[in-house]
Amino acid sequence: MMRFKITKFKARISDFKARIPDFKSQISNVRSRIFGFRFRISFVVLLLLPLISDCSRCPIRNSTATPLPTFEPPAAPREFRAMWVAVVNNIDWPSKPGLPAAQQQEEMLAYVDLAANLRLNAIILQVRPACDAFYPSTIEPWSEYLTGKQGRPPEPAYDPLAEWILAAHRRGIELHAWFNPFRARGTGTKLPLAGNHIANTRRDLVRSYGDFLWLDPGESEARDYSVRVIFDVVRRYDIDGVHIDDYFYPYPQGGVDFPDNAPWQKYLRGGGLLPRGDWRRQNINTFVQALYAGVKSEKPQVKVGISPFGIWRPANPPGVHGFDAYSAIYADSKLWLQQGWCDYFVPQLYWKHEARQQPFDGLLQWWLGENTQARYIWPGLYTSRVADPKLNWPAGEIVAQVNTSRTRMPLPGHVHFSAKALLQNNGGVAEALRTSTYSSPAIVPAFPWLDSNVPAAPMFSLCEKQGAWTLSWDAAGENVRFWCVYMLTSETWDMRLLPSESHELTLPAGVRAVAISALSRTGIESDRRGGAIPPEK
Repeated sequence: MMRFKITKFKARISDFKARIPDFKSQISNVRSRIFGFRFRISFVVLLLLPLISDCSRCPIRNSTATPLPTFEPPAAPREFRAMWVAVVNNIDWPSKPGLPAAQQQEEMLAYVDLAANLRLNAIILQVRPACDAFYPSTIEPWSEYLTGKQGRPPEPAYDPLAEWILAAHRRGIELHAWFNPFRARGTGTKLPLAGNHIANTRRDLVRSYGDFLWLDPGESEARDYSVRVIFDVVRRYDIDGVHIDDYFYPYPQGGVDFPDNAPWQKYLRGGGLLPRGDWRRQNINTFVQALYAGVKSEKPQVKVGISPFGIWRPANPPGVHGFDAYSAIYADSKLWLQQGWCDYFVPQLYWKHEARQQPFDGLLQWWLGENTQARYIWPGLYTSRVADPKLNWPAGEIVAQVNTSRTRMPLPGHVHFSAKALLQNNGGVAEALRTSTYSSPAIVPAFPWLDSNVPAAPMFSLCEKQGAWTLSWDAAGENVRFWCVYMLTSETWDMRLLPSESHELTLPAGVRAVAISALSRTGIESDRRGGAIPPEK
């Protein structure tokens, strides 16, 4: 049996040797076909090259090589620089209700250009001031602050939120949509509510309190309604963040308690055991938790920011006095931070450094000490107090607060309230920020807990066209929010953020080297690719 197997094995070897010439012939045939194909491709390219390229010099094309060490750009600074644009009572935009759409858009572009000129990298735009909308909605009516009459669309028709997003992204600026969760009608207005306003469609969920109408947070349907409104925007718009402010239960008026007896009694009948204050805080906690979880289920890369009152409770830290947001508006903001129900946290630190009972730096350090989930804490600054006749803060106070925040955290940030103070350059504050504090651009810090995937580095080419150098790159990239273009002029590197749909940039005269990278929606940067510009002959 063994001899038979050996004989059979030798026969197979002999057969294989006999077939080797056939294999060689087939390999030769494949090589011939490949050569012919490559020749035909090369011939076609040679024929078409004069038609598809007007480059006189394209020395670097689709390069993935590491730049020369001499021309390696430094890492871009990371800092969140934002301004709130408030629409309630037309604080910032539009300047008054009912303006023609063209004037509204002109004013909008003035704010976006302002942000770009100041080297800000985020705008937080109020889009739902009082159960109304600054965008087309099937849930809530158009805002009276936009058109002068609640429910009336702008004329001619346009989508304000979409225009803000487009204008911001074109300038390398993030756009965060700011919602007031429970205010149903603000002060200072006597105009009739639209027929589809929540106070007309579900009056049982709305309470009258002082000069306000308020969605009752004690009603689970009211909480769910606000969450649904926010999710609608997250689904339909390419926003970078969802942002809520400090209005939960209303700020107390005249010592009158909030009229939520109906849901309170329902809670007690159902066996609830919490004291009324704890029950109210639980209502808000439930809302904040549901909001965060829901946004992440819809679009995980959309950031959630919360801007609470700057003092959690008096005596925190010791010596601090002031309004008790925990017991008065039932906002347990420290809990939200420590539970990780936000991605960035903007406590409204609206006091000076030397304020004895509300010291800016002391409060900032206290909040940083409570940040057990390592979220970003970026203080809200009351920039509108500069040149206010009653307060008359110097511009240097805001500059100093920015600088203080930079010393307290490795990835700093801050938000200015509000945009109009910067637009009007109150007390020279905008100019002081532009020339000193914001002397170079910065990228929003990364949010790796949302998505840590590194985007692919873009393939690029450098060509000289009609005396100017043009950088072109592959614009097909998933999860790209911006392209980062680094340019070396003389001995200084500059950085520009371009929108994801861009694919070409004509370089300014004098650029000696260039590099490009992709920036994801959560701020993760790809490898940088680039090289030196060949000198003129």
